[in-house]
Amino acid sequence: MHTETRPKPALVIYALAADLVLVLVFALSGRRSHAETLSVAGVLETAWPFLVALAAGWLICRTWAHPVQLLPRGICLWLITLILGMALRLASGATAAIPFVVVATLVLALFLLGHRILATLVLRRSAKA
Repeated sequence: MHTETRPKPALVIYALAADLVLVLVFALSGRRSHAETLSVAGVLETAWPFLVALAAGWLICRTWAHPVQLLPRGICLWLITLILGMALRLASGATAAIPFVVVATLVLALFLLGHRILATLVLRRSAKA
């Protein structure tokens, strides 16, 4: 019989906070690279579709159960954040040119998967110590 252990609440909080901050950094960097205003309202206007998609991804992928797991949860979360975020962006009347989609794909992968890889390495190293 296989029993799953629940992750420590601090790990869930870390992963959720990192995801939220990194999606906001993604929006902030996009606005900055296009010389758009960096106001809170402006950043949230750019970020909201991806933040909503991120929340949906956390629910659909049950990310809280294994918050830094790369496969399958991290990949699932990244794809939902990207695809649903783009769909919401388009549905709201914003554009999604091919270069933006490519950059968003790469940056969100780097951010959402990268911090999970680093956290997993840190956790493994601290478990050995």
